[in-house]
Formats: sequence, C-alpha cells, structure tokens
Amino acid sequence: MTVEGGGDAEGQARRRTGSRRTGGPVKPLRLRDVAEVAGVSVTTVSVVLNSAPNSGIPPRTRDKVLQAARALGYVPDVAAQSLRTRRSRTLGFIADGIASGPYAGQMITGAQAVAWKAGYVLLVVDTRDLEDLTEFAARVLLGRRVEGLILGSEYNRAIDVPPTLRAHDPTLADCVSRSGEHWAVIPDEVGGGYEATRRLLQREVGPVGFINLSKTIPATAGRLKGYKAALKEAGVRYDRSLVVNNESGRDAFEGYRLAGQMLDEHPGLRLLFCGNDRTAMGAYEAIKLRGLRIPEDIAVVGFDNQESIADALIPGLTTVALPHYEMGQRAAARALEVAAVHSQGKAAPPPEVQLAPCRLVERCSV
Repeated sequence: MTVEGGGDAEGQARRRTGSRRTGGPVKPLRLRDVAEVAGVSVTTVSVVLNSAPNSGIPPRTRDKVLQAARALGYVPDVAAQSLRTRRSRTLGFIADGIASGPYAGQMITGAQAVAWKAGYVLLVVDTRDLEDLTEFAARVLLGRRVEGLILGSEYNRAIDVPPTLRAHDPTLADCVSRSGEHWAVIPDEVGGGYEATRRLLQREVGPVGFINLSKTIPATAGRLKGYKAALKEAGVRYDRSLVVNNESGRDAFEGYRLAGQMLDEHPGLRLLFCGNDRTAMGAYEAIKLRGLRIPEDIAVVGFDNQESIADALIPGLTTVALPHYEMGQRAAARALEVAAVHSQGKAAPPPEVQLAPCRLVERCSV
C-alpha cells in the first residue's frame, strides 16, 4: 500500500477545518478528509481507525493516520459501525437512586472504569426506583443495542427483574433477584458485621451494644450474624438486650434515641456498633450529652463509610466501607463476559451470587 507525502498534519488540519467553517453549514468530516491530511488512501484510514487485526500497516503510517484524525477532530460514526459489525460497544446501567445518592455512585464509577478499559461506553439511567421508568429505560437501552445490562440498587435487597430484561441475562449489583435466575454481586454483610465487632473487641473484651438496621432489610440479618460470630470468637456471651433495631428509618434521630436508651439501661457500656454512619452520628450526640468521651469512655464503629459524615464527625468515625466500587467493577466485567458469549451465539455462563468484602476504615473513634 503506497503512502503519499502528507506534509504537516497539524497545519493541514487547521487549514482544512478553517475552510470548512466558511461559506455555510459545516459539513461532517469524512474518511476522505483524514486520508488527504494524512497523505494515505481512504482504505488505509478505514483499516487503522477500525483497528482491523493483521492489517500489515506500518506503525509510522498508523501514527500518521491517528495524528490526522486527532488534529481534524474526526469521530467515527458509531451507529454506522454497529450496523456493519452488529456490535454497539455499549453497556447499559439502570440505577435506582445510585446516581443521586450520597455514596453509591461509586458503583457507576467502578463499572465505567471496567467498561472504558474494554473499549465500551456505559449508558446510565437513574430511575429513582420507579417501576414504570425502569421498564421504559430497559426498552430504550435495548433499542440502542446495548450489549450488556446492569441493574444496580442503592442498598442490598431482593428485586423483581423487569419482564423486558429477563431474557437478556442482566447483571445485578447490590441486589439479588427474587427468582434466583440472575447473576448478582452483593456486599458480604456477615463479614462486615464481623469486622466491625471484632475491631471493637480488639480495643477491649466486653459487651458490645449494637444498633442494627430495620428487620425488613437483608443486610440486617447478615450483620447480626457477623456480630454474633465475633462475640463467640472473643468468648463474649450474646446479650439480646444489647441489640436494638431502627425500624423508623430516621437514622440520626433514632441513633440518638436508641444509643441514649442503651447507655441508660447499661451504665458502663464501653463498646458500640452502629448499623450505619448516620445512626452513629446521632449516637455521638447521646454519648456526649451524658458527659462521655469518644473513644476514651466508649468506642464507636459505624457502617457504610459515608465520608461526608465519617470524616466530619469529631473524632473521625471508624467504619466499615460498603464495596460499591468493586461491585460496579465486577458487574461490568460480568456484563462484558455475557456480551462476548452472546456475540458468539452461545448461552451466558450460569448465574451465581458473589460476595464483595466490606473493609474496615480506621479513623479515631476506637
């Protein structure tokens, strides 16, 4: 393939884009424009920009084409490419409040990092848990020929997968399907409860108060199981009177009320585990109101690692981080795996539920 002398790509690109801006509407850039600036054939440009394997094009020529395309601001017509290849190079992410939530947006960031590295774009729709909008979003994304779909939840729970998605092997993040038919990644709630309680017991062996979440949330049972496991390991008897549940959903207020009630009923309690950081924020107020110091008189561990709270509290709150970023990564990797096997006309790998570890974040409250 003959390579013609193209001159200075940047200079030619400036002259060409300058001429395109005069005398009426701007015409879209074509492969021919890139070829003229690079001094090569249109076929060479097409092969380079489409990353065709085993093309035999010299690296110097390839660099010249890419430089010309960058200088011109040429963007390939993805819609036209997808018609030819039947591949859109996109993943869809349907989120129920994640994008607008206080910390779960890290799940989208993790998924996007994996998608981008694989040469895919992530299309995100935040449905705010509206069933009709979720179904509509599914139709829109599938209509845009996304190759894989992720359903993400703001908190760990069981969901019903929308009918439109059931036949498309969606990947679930921070939730599981009630039918058990779909792959999912969720936090290791048992491990998180264990790590929080164990850290308190490393401070000193003794009773641990636990303000847990509502009994209606799947995370509650898992964290209680981890709490009990850490007590047993340390040789501390489980005391049901030291475990209370916040059923109201008003985390900070209930943290204040329930922590105060627990401290009044169990004077001398020195270890407290709170089901989330907002609960711990309320508990801080109850502790200080009683003239107690954190961590000198009572140590506190939270859950979630909501940094706007955990870093702002005085002293900083030691807490367990929910693995949102890792769940996003794993979900995107699975979606890409499904896309690859579907492109070969094969069935997706069998579903499973994976557990992502919840890691302790040390600050100054223990």
